[in-house]
Amino acid sequence: MKKRVLFICVHNSARSQMAEAWLNHTCGEYFEAQSAGLEPGTLNPLAVQVMAETGIDISNKKTQAVFDVFKSGQLFAYVVTVCDETSAEKCPIFPGPATRLHWTFPDPSQVQGSEGEKLEQVRVIRDEIRGQIEQWCDEVCPQALLP
Repeated sequence: MKKRVLFICVHNSARSQMAEAWLNHTCGEYFEAQSAGLEPGTLNPLAVQVMAETGIDISNKKTQAVFDVFKSGQLFAYVVTVCDETSAEKCPIFPGPATRLHWTFPDPSQVQGSEGEKLEQVRVIRDEIRGQIEQWCDEVCPQALLP
């Protein structure tokens, strides 16, 4: 049975969406990832673009509120916040045996510069998320990353 993982960020527009996609892509045989936000917004087009560069299409993903997920009664083995500490403190305590983790990543909606510079900064965030997902998968489920 797959372990369920919920990734949470502020708007569910980039970081949590990328983390969900990476976990499902990398270790989907062992984990089932979902994502949500404290104040769901619209999908960040830069996140969509940088994920497409890796062959992962998140363009049809919808944002959702973490409180709606909470109210639905879904249970998760892991609840991972991928935002700043202040935002992470606002996340609800999920029922059940969920292990809570916090991984801090910069907010792609806050990147500045030309379009090319913004795109490069979001690529860096994407790669940081991918690295964290792969490291975590290796720690909790080493067989997930074996060829």
